[in-house]
Amino acid sequence: MTRAADPDQSSGPTSQTVAHSWRATDRFVPRVVVRPLQSLMEVETSSAAFILVATVAALVVANTPLVEAYEHFWETTLTLELGDLQVLHLTFHELVNDALMTLFFLLVSLEIKREMVFGELRDPRAAALPIVAAVGGMVVPALIYVAFNLGGNHLHGWGIPMATDIAFAVAVITSLGSRVPLGARLFLLTLAIVDDLGAILVIALFYSGGISFLWLLAAVGTVLAAVLLRRARVRALWVFIALGCGGWIALHESGVHATIIGVAFGLITPAYAMLSPNVYPEVANSLVGEVVGRNEDGSVSADEHEANDHTLREIRRLSVETQSPLHRVETRLAPYVAFGIVPVFAFANAGLTFPDVPASEWATDPVVLGIALGLVVGKTLGIFSAAWLLVRSGVARYPTGMTQTHLLGVSMTAGVGFTVAIFVATLAFEDGEIIDLAKLGIMIGSLVAAVGGYLILRTAGAPPESGEEAVRS
Repeated sequence: MTRAADPDQSSGPTSQTVAHSWRATDRFVPRVVVRPLQSLMEVETSSAAFILVATVAALVVANTPLVEAYEHFWETTLTLELGDLQVLHLTFHELVNDALMTLFFLLVSLEIKREMVFGELRDPRAAALPIVAAVGGMVVPALIYVAFNLGGNHLHGWGIPMATDIAFAVAVITSLGSRVPLGARLFLLTLAIVDDLGAILVIALFYSGGISFLWLLAAVGTVLAAVLLRRARVRALWVFIALGCGGWIALHESGVHATIIGVAFGLITPAYAMLSPNVYPEVANSLVGEVVGRNEDGSVSADEHEANDHTLREIRRLSVETQSPLHRVETRLAPYVAFGIVPVFAFANAGLTFPDVPASEWATDPVVLGIALGLVVGKTLGIFSAAWLLVRSGVARYPTGMTQTHLLGVSMTAGVGFTVAIFVATLAFEDGEIIDLAKLGIMIGSLVAAVGGYLILRTAGAPPESGEEAVRS
């Protein structure tokens, strides 16, 4: 077949420059706005900064004349109908809390599974210390809240002070740099992940409405279908997205909180690649060789263009299937959750109108006290005492470089409960005034825990050289 020279090709492969995407060019907007913003989003504390800005904005709006517009916006209704069938009927507030937060819990469950398969939770002995500490950090805050609200009308909020906000807690630790040893950071991260798992179980078991078992069975059916399709090596992502959406609708109608479907789909996401990385170099090189062979004389026929298109699609498929679905979904989802969904959640839910009464009145409210002291005292006491007893008994040891002072600081820092704590508060109470009191307790407790944890860790001094010194201290 006659070959036609391609006008888009230069005379030799070495003279051709790879074209960059728009954001990688040296134009004004990519250079001044896009790339600096990308760099900011790669910094570990940036997510907490975005959440903080959204929280402050919500507080400002809620305490100005804009509050009516703010509340009206979040009560705007979104309805989805298919013919005469009403599929969804949600306010914007419910859309954020019930739908978008499903992706948040999907990401959390992916992180939990990654840690169980590859990370700190893989080795039961290594994970024992943060797991037991996390349990202590959930039980003691709940008991403190119950102690303040026993016999009252708001006992149902006992789950609020159990949660740790990973983004803010990590931001506190990261801001201290090398003053906090790596072992202490891993301890906090593992603890927070176990804490999130506990919060998910609490939401599923204690903060769901009346159960419709037919709808619940339908939701379980979508998960089982996804498992069977995964075992049949079905790779099309849209199939699992469709099943996830169907499961969400079924769970929403069942009375179980719909965000749990995100947890289920996260835990069944494969942790290993469809194709072994050992196979990739040989097959990829063979496919690249096919493309090179068709272009040896510097021109490509129409048939060869079509063949190249097929080969390049095979290379792309090969690259995708050499990456584990868990890692691929987590990597793609994380920026949207950290810099989109969670800040939007904060703006939608942190709009607290400060009580127009003396501080002495609301500060002594049992809901505010139970939550605030649960986060500050309960988290600190529960985590520290559980970890200390486990080390003291010889069952576990502190991570390398971590002292008791570090443990105390990390325990208090874990009292920063924001995203999940507010989420549980919106599930626990229906009265807007009580929800505002709960938010007030969360914000006060989180602020005290963050400042207290920071000061303790700052005075802890440089980490010791070895794990032995950590245990002896």
